[in-house]
Amino acid sequence: MKLTYTAAWVGLTAAAMVAATACGSEGAKTAAESADKAADKAVSKADTIMAALSRATDRTEELGSAEVRTTTDLGTGEPISMDGTYSWGDGYALDVEMDAEAAQMQELTDSPTVRTLFVDGAYYYDIDPQPAGPLAGKEWMKIDGSAVFGESGAAAMSGGGGGASPADSMKGLKYASDVEDLGKETVNGKSTTHYRAVLDQEDMGKFKEAFSGADSMLDSATGGSSITMDIWVGDKDLPVRLKQEFGAMEVTMDFDKFGATKEIVAPPAGQTGDLTEEVKNSGVQQG
Repeated sequence: MKLTYTAAWVGLTAAAMVAATACGSEGAKTAAESADKAADKAVSKADTIMAALSRATDRTEELGSAEVRTTTDLGTGEPISMDGTYSWGDGYALDVEMDAEAAQMQELTDSPTVRTLFVDGAYYYDIDPQPAGPLAGKEWMKIDGSAVFGESGAAAMSGGGGGASPADSMKGLKYASDVEDLGKETVNGKSTTHYRAVLDQEDMGKFKEAFSGADSMLDSATGGSSITMDIWVGDKDLPVRLKQEFGAMEVTMDFDKFGATKEIVAPPAGQTGDLTEEVKNSGVQQG
C-alpha cells in the first residue's frame, strides 16, 4: 500500500468534514461582538434575516443529527460524494458511504463504496484486509484527526465549548453581519428561502485553526481568506441545503432527515489497524 496515496484521500475526506463545520463557538463570539456594535441601529431587513437564521440554528442544534448528502469539490473538477449520518447531539460523529474511485481508494478495497466513520476525533475506513503491514487481516483503518489537522487544529476542532457539526457551522451564520435574503427557491422539491453570508478571517474560528496550522495536511488546500455560506431554509425552520465556499473548495450538504438516527460507534479495536503515525510521517501536503 502506498502511503502517499493513502494520505491524499484522507485529506479529501477531512476537507469535506471541516468545510461543513466552518465556524464553531469561537467564530460566533467574534461575529456577535461586531453585531453588538450595531445594535443601536433601527430594525432593518437584516434583523429579520438574523431572526430567521437564529431559529434555523436553534432547531438544527436541538435535533442533534441528520441524514445528509455531501458533495466536496477541492477545485479539481472531480467532486467526492459522502452520503450518510451526521450526529452532533453528544459529540460530533459521522457514518457515511463514499465512492471508492472518486476517493482514490481502489488499492484498499474492491467495493465500489467505502464506509467512513468519524468518532471521538478519529477517522475509520472500512477496507479489505491487507496481506501485510499494520493493516494485515484488519477490517478497518484508523487515522487520528491530528494527522490531518495537526495537533493544534485537532484540539481546536474537538474542544473548547464548540464542536464540529452543521449546527456549529450555522452558529457562525447566525451571528454574521454581512447577510442577504435572496428570495424563494425550490430545492429538492421543497419550498425554501435562500440566505447568504460572507465570513471573513476573524469569524472563522475553528475552521481557520484546522487549515492554517503548521502541521496541518490541509494548509494549502484552499487558499481562501473568507467563507461564503449559502443556506436554504424550509418549513419548520430547518435547513434543506447548506453550501460553503472557501477559496477553491466548495462543499454542499443536502439534509434529508433530522433526528432519530442511530448511534455512531468506533469499530472494535481488534479489527482496526492504526496508520496515524505513518500518515503523519508521509510528508504529503494537499494542493
